[in-house]
Amino acid sequence: MFLPTTREECRRLGWSSLDVILVTGDAYIDSPLVGVAVIGNVLATAGFRVGLISQPRVDAEVDITRLGVPELFWGVTGGAVDSMVANHTAGMRPRRQDDFTAGGINNRRPDRAVIVYANLIRRFARPNRPIVLGGIEASLRRISHYDAWNDRVRRSILFDAKADYLVYGMGEATTLALARRLAGGQAPADLPGLCHIASRPPEGYLRLPDHQEVVEDPAAFSAMFARFSRHNRAPEGLGLCQRQDTRFLIQNPPAPPMSTAELDAIHALDYRRAVHPADLARGPVRALETIAFSLVSHRGCFGGCAFCAISAHQGRTVVSRSIPSLADEARRLARHPDFHGTIADVGGPTANMYAMGCTRDPAAGPCRRASCLYPEVCPHLDHDHAAQIALLERLSAIGTVRNVFVGSGIRHDLVLADRRNGEAYLKRLVRRHTSGQLKVAPEHVAPEVLRVMGKPGPEVLEAFAARFQQAAAGGPKRFLTYYFMAAHPGCRHGHMLALKAFARHRLHLRPEQIQIFTPTPSTRATAIFHSGQDPFTGEPVFVERGLAARVAQKAVVLKRET
Repeated sequence: MFLPTTREECRRLGWSSLDVILVTGDAYIDSPLVGVAVIGNVLATAGFRVGLISQPRVDAEVDITRLGVPELFWGVTGGAVDSMVANHTAGMRPRRQDDFTAGGINNRRPDRAVIVYANLIRRFARPNRPIVLGGIEASLRRISHYDAWNDRVRRSILFDAKADYLVYGMGEATTLALARRLAGGQAPADLPGLCHIASRPPEGYLRLPDHQEVVEDPAAFSAMFARFSRHNRAPEGLGLCQRQDTRFLIQNPPAPPMSTAELDAIHALDYRRAVHPADLARGPVRALETIAFSLVSHRGCFGGCAFCAISAHQGRTVVSRSIPSLADEARRLARHPDFHGTIADVGGPTANMYAMGCTRDPAAGPCRRASCLYPEVCPHLDHDHAAQIALLERLSAIGTVRNVFVGSGIRHDLVLADRRNGEAYLKRLVRRHTSGQLKVAPEHVAPEVLRVMGKPGPEVLEAFAARFQQAAAGGPKRFLTYYFMAAHPGCRHGHMLALKAFARHRLHLRPEQIQIFTPTPSTRATAIFHSGQDPFTGEPVFVERGLAARVAQKAVVLKRET
């Protein structure tokens, strides 16, 4: 359902005021793949009166005040993508296009949107109500963090935004609990998955190095990140605290992962899968083309890649939906007036992690591995693809669905490691569930770089490419799309020359999907980029810092030979 965006829409619902007002840096898309829509629908289903303001003007009060002042709190998110990533390329140039803005022109989302919107609320909305930050921009900036756009260590976004609370992670349970606490006149400060500011640290919380210390000493920053990353997973994650000025950032222990039933319930809510008419009047929103008829099969990723922020936001525990839940949603998609028979994607952060997870006895104590896949697949990992094969079969049997595609990327090493059903999965995927191209992300081929990334070696990629060709033989033409990365910590000019040669002589292609590593907050690779050392081992790592040299690494591979 669409949440009200104007007072007139509120009046039609018989509401004279709202409990919660959500503010987002995106156009308003009501979809289970859009975080602010999920949070809004969860709160509304629980009986709260929720309104939404999308991409408010920041130079006037007209937008931020149009719904009045909420009774309980303001919820602020930068959108589905960190606003600095959305607004700037890896080469630090302004992006002209924005898939989450109506009309596609990138002219409505401010840099550091979370801070700007929070300040906008403080300036114009009286009386003041608590401001709660959420979404990926806030979640990944919740402690002292290196910011590549300023080239400095910034303090927690909770302090810079002068907000009251920050919900980290996916946040549905924490946000709902917070709303219920505030509605009942109770303090929410002890909720799992919540950050707040206090004059002194709580007893039993693990203290991180002070903000000023990590600003002045890259080694202290590295130590801070190592401690922070070890406590991002429930149930073993401890509460953390960090002095930011004269006060302390308090990060409560992480909220436990959702159960399958809870995740099923989130996706059973009444989403329109459309852009709100007020935003649509300014033009189409390109992001909807990708997500309108896609299914989220699971959340979380146990890959532990150094450059990826998923483990710090969604978590390392994969939580999968049930097959009946996904089949029910597919049938609802099929009844949508704009559905033409194709489910564009069935996946998650990594498509083929569906229904996989750890079988280790919890009594054995906390697991210290950064990745379940590197340097080799953990023996405690259930990595059987049988459940995903069953899911794809079930969805394909729905009469009004002609095509079921897996558009999300897959872990090729995970397919090879599954000696029971990996080959059957790959053959089915290539023959029936790939729309022309199958995406894999080896990222590089140089062992020195892959070791820093936490990715498998080039021999695994070659073996998978050969298996792919065997699976595709005799069927419709299918291709592998490879994603590679330049200028990642550990990567030198010579490594890019090696990548180009490997692609040409071993993969028989000219790579075109090359991205320059962008240091984004709360990733291990960003900690390395700033400090020059691996936070987990203390070993020094080469870092290409100069922007021109980083861009040149990409050009090495793209340059055509004469």
